[in-house]
Amino acid sequence: MTVNRKILLAQRPEQMFSDACFAVVEEPIPEPGDGEAVVRLEYLSLDPAMRGWVRDERSYMPPVQIGDVMRSGSAGRVVSSRSPSLPVGTAVMGMLGWQEYAVVGGSSGMLANPIPDGVDLLDSLSLFGSTGVTAYFGVLDIGQPKAGETFVVSGAAGGVGSIAGQIAKIVGCRVVGIAGTKEKCSWVVDELGFDACIDYKAGDVAEALRDACPRGVDVYFDNVGGEILDAALARLTRYARVVICGAISQYNATGAMTGPSNYMSLLVNHASMTGFVVSDYGDRYAEGISEMAGWLSAGKIVSREDIAQGGVKKFPETLLRLFEGANTGKLVLKVTEED
Repeated sequence: MTVNRKILLAQRPEQMFSDACFAVVEEPIPEPGDGEAVVRLEYLSLDPAMRGWVRDERSYMPPVQIGDVMRSGSAGRVVSSRSPSLPVGTAVMGMLGWQEYAVVGGSSGMLANPIPDGVDLLDSLSLFGSTGVTAYFGVLDIGQPKAGETFVVSGAAGGVGSIAGQIAKIVGCRVVGIAGTKEKCSWVVDELGFDACIDYKAGDVAEALRDACPRGVDVYFDNVGGEILDAALARLTRYARVVICGAISQYNATGAMTGPSNYMSLLVNHASMTGFVVSDYGDRYAEGISEMAGWLSAGKIVSREDIAQGGVKKFPETLLRLFEGANTGKLVLKVTEED
């Protein structure tokens, strides 16, 4: 290859992402300057948070600017280097964007973290990346589940949700997932070990929660917001904890987001509802990764990646799969088309 294909943000979406939101440009493969390295990206992470990153409004990260490379977690290998700390062949991960090659280190303004030996590129974006540590700290630090409690997670067949439910099982909870198809529900029960799973497209979620959680919900880990959050609030037990991780059902709303009407359940049940951003735990990532590595080695946790093919130009259409609920597990895009 002699060119670097990059996907730039061309315009902000009014609702759902479309091809018009992005521009594909081709440039020569960059050369590293002093202290820099060039990484050939092999996998790109697709995350619901990307919808928020392109909003021109205040958030936990600055918005992606028009004309900039679209932000994305990425993993690849160093192919040329003038950095002693990043020799050729080093496997790295970082927020390196929608492109085939990225300059990191030195004055580039981009950071890449070496991937530890024994961790493959896919795991670095899923179980040992932001997906896994989001689940880890969201469940254990915010949800604080206890053995014997009922733990409910929405988006249970997605990257974060599938790991969050498994962590709750490890600490001894009864775990109920909420997902969008019969097949996904079967996967989280049969393969991941959840105790039950509700197909929210198959009937009334509030009624299904009453049946699946007859003693109520002690911890609710929310990835979707909207009506499902409202249904979970209605089933809270005394001193229940609600973890707000995301609200994918609301990200493409053109008007105001729909808030929960059952919020008074928090008052009646002396419950709490707490939002969090995983970057707040940056200085503790190693703790979470080490613990999950032990669980993986012991066969207590499973990580599944839904790998899309087709190279970087397929990123915009692949991203839509998140908002259509078409992925099972962590969605990633393979950048390199060979192999």
